[in-house]
Amino acid sequence: MKVKEAPSKLKLRPLNDKVVLEVLEEEDKTASGLYLPDTAKKKPQTGKVIAVGDGRLLEDGTRAPMTVKVGDRVLFSKYGGNEVTIDGKEYTILDEDQIYAIIES
Repeated sequence: MKVKEAPSKLKLRPLNDKVVLEVLEEEDKTASGLYLPDTAKKKPQTGKVIAVGDGRLLEDGTRAPMTVKVGDRVLFSKYGGNEVTIDGKEYTILDEDQIYAIIES
């Protein structure tokens, strides 16, 4: 199985069941129109899948298929994953099982 990457020239290829996300920032304005300072914002929990690995290696040598794909908008563990900066852009790399849901539009 081949690693699926976004059309951009991302210089990051996840291994096994790892997923690379571009974190989507939360609104900085409340429903009532008040602007929130950075210290009052919640840690983001939604992201866009930028790249996925080949899938977890099973005992029989085959790979488990990934349930998310490039372009999916997902809900993930608040404190999961590792943040990295590549070419000045921030990404989060996490295990597929740290993704809780795909957000459908």
